[in-house]
Amino acid sequence: FSKACYREQKFDTDGERRFAVMLEDDSTVLKWMNPGPDQFVIEDRDGRRYQPDFVVETSTEKLVVEPKSRGEMNDEAVRRKTEAAVLWCHIATDHHAKSYGGKPWRYVLVPDDRIGGNSTLRGLLSEFTVPADMELLGRFDLAQALG
Repeated sequence: FSKACYREQKFDTDGERRFAVMLEDDSTVLKWMNPGPDQFVIEDRDGRRYQPDFVVETSTEKLVVEPKSRGEMNDEAVRRKTEAAVLWCHIATDHHAKSYGGKPWRYVLVPDDRIGGNSTLRGLLSEFTVPADMELLGRFDLAQALG
């Protein structure tokens, strides 16, 4: 891998491996990582730690991407992690990117059966980005979260 933070990678699933190959082939991807323990941690509202499968920087934005099997997409733990990551991306964009000129962040939850030889990052982003909706944002005091 040439765009990854580490030359050699270990993946938990074949979907993750296929996603990494797709990232390597995408001309908009500058770099990506499959974070190791404690390299990139998001906490949910109960303080549970979540480490995403991929963090990606493209020419225009930064992504937190989670490939999951189709059967796990509605799992309670996946929903909890999704909520935490969506909120994290919203705060990172609002607080850092808009204030300091950084790139915006977004969260993408991708069913691994949609990652294939003809998949593109652009296509997956258009179909599987999870936005921060008003219902989610309304449950959190963002002023307090930003300290």
